[in-house]
Amino acid sequence: MPRLPTLPLIDWKVVFASGQDHAAWLAGGEALENQRKMEIFHDSLELEPQTQGFLSALPRSVNIVAIAEDWCGDVVRFVPVLQRLVEASSKLNVRFIPREQHPEVFARFLTNGGEAIPKFIFLSETWVECGNWGPMPEGCKELIARGKACGDVAAARRKVSALYEADSNRRRVVQELLKHLDIVSSREP
Repeated sequence: MPRLPTLPLIDWKVVFASGQDHAAWLAGGEALENQRKMEIFHDSLELEPQTQGFLSALPRSVNIVAIAEDWCGDVVRFVPVLQRLVEASSKLNVRFIPREQHPEVFARFLTNGGEAIPKFIFLSETWVECGNWGPMPEGCKELIARGKACGDVAAARRKVSALYEADSNRRRVVQELLKHLDIVSSREP
């Protein structure tokens, strides 16, 4: 039987080190209006007490590579959520990279064959890839996939917009990100 091709190994420690922290990433962006939107949402986002308790009790450090660019609407919606979680725990470390900085990395995280951001890659404290999230909540990704399947992506996007409006505090995103943090910081299976 022929051997299947394997993806090249990624040195996640090097990729992480090449990224920028949130402040540098935000300051180096191109879309000033979107930067202001992210700052406003970030400043208004309050984490629930159970979320803060979960974050303060993380048993191990977590490294996150965020593929994000400030021109993207979903980046504007979801990067502030990630950043608020990072600020709430000394165990979380994040670095931001653009798609072009590491094309071999981004190519591994296409969404249904398409380039969509943000993508948050969750890495253990020993730089093992343990999961990824993005570019939007799972239910929204499913709607877009269904829209593509039936040839009506515009209707799917309208439904996604309605879901975004119904969850203006991004609680669904917080829960999905916490699930990834729980997995990557776990001490046992």
